[in-house]
Amino acid sequence: MLDGNRGALTRSLLRRTQSAGVAMLGSTVLAAFAVAVFAANLSGPRGPMVLLWLAAPLSVVIPVTLSARIARTARFSAPTRRFWRHLAITAALAGAGAVLNAYDAIGRGRPSQDMSAVTVATYAGAVLVLLWGLWRLPLGTSSRGDRLRVGLDAGTVLLAAAVVMWHYQAKPLLEVSGYHTAPLAAASFTLVLELLVVFAIAKVALAGHVFVARGALRLFALGMIGGSASGFLQPLVLATPHLSVPQIAVPVVMICATGAANQQWKTPAAPDRRRAASARPFSVLPYLAVAAVDSLLLVTIGHGDGDVLVVAVAAVALTALVVWRQVTAFRENTHLLARLDHNATHDALTQLPNRALFNERLATALSPGGRERGVSVALIDLDDFKIVNDTLGHGAGDALLVAVAERLVGAVRPGDVVARLGGDEFVVLCDDIEPDAAERVAQRMIAALAEPVVADGHELLVRASIGIADGHAGDDAGELLRRADIAMYAAKHDGGSNCLRYTAGMAGAVAGSAALGAELRQAIARGELFLEYQPIVALDDGRPIGVEALVRWAHPVRGVVAPIEFIPVAERTGLIVPLGDWVLREACRQLAAWSAEHGSPVASVNVNVSARQLTDASFPDRVVAALDTAGVAPDRLTIEITETTAVGLGDAVAHLEVLRRLGVRIALDDFGTDQSSLTLLQDLPVDEIKLDRSFLQRAGSGRREAMPAAVLALARAVGLEVVAEGVEVQQQADRLTALGYRAAQGYHFARPLSADAAGRLLSGTAVAGV
Repeated sequence: MLDGNRGALTRSLLRRTQSAGVAMLGSTVLAAFAVAVFAANLSGPRGPMVLLWLAAPLSVVIPVTLSARIARTARFSAPTRRFWRHLAITAALAGAGAVLNAYDAIGRGRPSQDMSAVTVATYAGAVLVLLWGLWRLPLGTSSRGDRLRVGLDAGTVLLAAAVVMWHYQAKPLLEVSGYHTAPLAAASFTLVLELLVVFAIAKVALAGHVFVARGALRLFALGMIGGSASGFLQPLVLATPHLSVPQIAVPVVMICATGAANQQWKTPAAPDRRRAASARPFSVLPYLAVAAVDSLLLVTIGHGDGDVLVVAVAAVALTALVVWRQVTAFRENTHLLARLDHNATHDALTQLPNRALFNERLATALSPGGRERGVSVALIDLDDFKIVNDTLGHGAGDALLVAVAERLVGAVRPGDVVARLGGDEFVVLCDDIEPDAAERVAQRMIAALAEPVVADGHELLVRASIGIADGHAGDDAGELLRRADIAMYAAKHDGGSNCLRYTAGMAGAVAGSAALGAELRQAIARGELFLEYQPIVALDDGRPIGVEALVRWAHPVRGVVAPIEFIPVAERTGLIVPLGDWVLREACRQLAAWSAEHGSPVASVNVNVSARQLTDASFPDRVVAALDTAGVAPDRLTIEITETTAVGLGDAVAHLEVLRRLGVRIALDDFGTDQSSLTLLQDLPVDEIKLDRSFLQRAGSGRREAMPAAVLALARAVGLEVVAEGVEVQQQADRLTALGYRAAQGYHFARPLSADAAGRLLSGTAVAGV
């Protein structure tokens, strides 16, 4: 399948390349034909006059077709499609203007360079549609200062272009025509249109681009420059009325339009908006504009031209614009330096002092000298913050951190320093304080965080663990922070959402848990983990229909470590993800090994999955990889999640839906222990539920006696299978059978077995039961 996709992609790219080549060849041939006929008629009319105008309208067909195709292609963003739709209309209007221009030139019996009002309006419409498309194209300016600089730079280019065009284009035309009203209006109109095009070029070049391919924009700008510069050639052909610049300008410009469309068409996606917005390139256009006007001023002075005053005024105006631009830049640089200084010592998200500034303040508070005073450091770490990020997104996590920072600042005393060390870790420095007063400050922080926080539209309960360390002037700052860190971890291991003060001996307990986490990481790498399998049996005949994989740790010193000891450590340290991945791969491998040994597929395997695994975006891919590597069909794997895990999944429920569509079964474990069980059945893609063992262990307790029957009825009503857990005696199995249960697991049938023992049981060479 992967090779097929690659082949399809290669064929698609090849077709695009071939199509682009044909389009460019067609545009080039038409432009070459126009230039050749134009050159042949320079010395006088040769052949039918229609040949001079033939290429212009024909040349727009190709760019109109390409632009319209881009505008209809869904893989491009909406702004990109809109921009190329404007270009298709622009090219079509240019073609219509060329047809009307040809009629004005040769349709009245004698060659003429005059243009009717309709022709001028059509060309003007093409320019205006083009400018409107450029105006609506989102550009890469991000701040008010950027926009002001772009405006000043564009104004500089526009003023310089106006002066140059007046001196070399409009003024000679008017002098030849004797400054009559009609030529004056036409020259003014042409000059305004060309200046608008120049302004559009300046805007695009100075502000950068976001939604147009880089090569396309360069060709597009080149075409606009060529189109506006073609007006300079018209005075050269005033004596040959059968020739007109649009005869060659339109086909040549359409080469650029065709090339730009081809560049956009070959681009797989729109450019990165963030990168384009943050990296506006330096442009030399304003400086070239100033140099051009200064050079023109020298030329007019040297020739004694009557335009000296006009050019001199323009040069002064340009100098004023450049000075304004530089003053603006100097001001922004001053503000930038102030921001950089602030950012170097403050956290960008919460605007609290960062680690560097906090260390500086702490060192000052602990510096020897002066009267003896107490110093306390409180280290705050949010409990389960990673779950918020994983389930609700980083936007909600950032909003939560900002809210926590505001509440901490409001809970401490005036003059205390609240800083963010990084991630979800904050620290408070209380200078000149007694230990009891420091603990009261910490309790105020706990109380302030107890109120729900609305973050990104979600109401969240904030839990935090706080560790306090007391010191005095002359103590080591690093040691004081280390003690606060130890106390904070002790508070977290004590259940979280509380405050503990550092005491001697506290480090040993915390270090023991940390050491276990480090050993667990090594155990995964060294292969010290192994699986046992508890059978799931059919109640009617005791036949095993599946197994649940249970992880065990063969510690080289302590022997077999119970999951209740290392699973919580794995959850806190994040090792639950690689641990869970190993369990998944090993369970699939073992299921395949049993099938190979006995010559046919045997039963299925259930694997427990944590919330951290499910919220990882790549989890479905890792499940598919484990199944493919082992050669196990998806319907022989069941993913088990607890109700507690399911409640915190949020958008990660989509990962379960992906797996279920692939054929993997989903089971809701420990059903009935959470208050939202019925809601979960409605919201989660579940195939079966596993009745919690507590409903069997407390039989005869009134309503609890009726719960297994009620759960079975509910499951049947919504089309789910049910497995009863915790069956320990024959009476429980008989009662479940009488109620209508079909499957169960528990010590009555089998304790967790080794892979070999489970394989014998699944193959029928051993019998379930004790």
